[in-house]
Amino acid sequence: MKGMLDPEYKEVYYGRIEVKQVFKVSNVGNIAGAIVVDGKVTKDSKIRVIRDGIIIFNGELGSLKRFKDDVKEVVMGQECGIGIQDFNDIKAGDIIESYIMEEIPR
Repeated sequence: MKGMLDPEYKEVYYGRIEVKQVFKVSNVGNIAGAIVVDGKVTKDSKIRVIRDGIIIFNGELGSLKRFKDDVKEVVMGQECGIGIQDFNDIKAGDIIESYIMEEIPR
């Protein structure tokens, strides 16, 4: 019976990232130069972009870098470069929240 039910998910908060500067990269789009101010962000995190207290985008990371290196995780206090998949309207001052959707066992 359990296998027939659709899985339920809950959101697990990972971290908060503050966009300091935006870089335009040809053939890539906009990259957010940011600092992790709380928690962490991982390459497989889902993200939401918040501007002036309003969620303006929900989606996934396209890239996560420290300096020029691709990384899997960036923790609080570290700076990073973030490319957001299917979203280029990032601005300095935007807040990015990272989270995952965890399946709830039934």
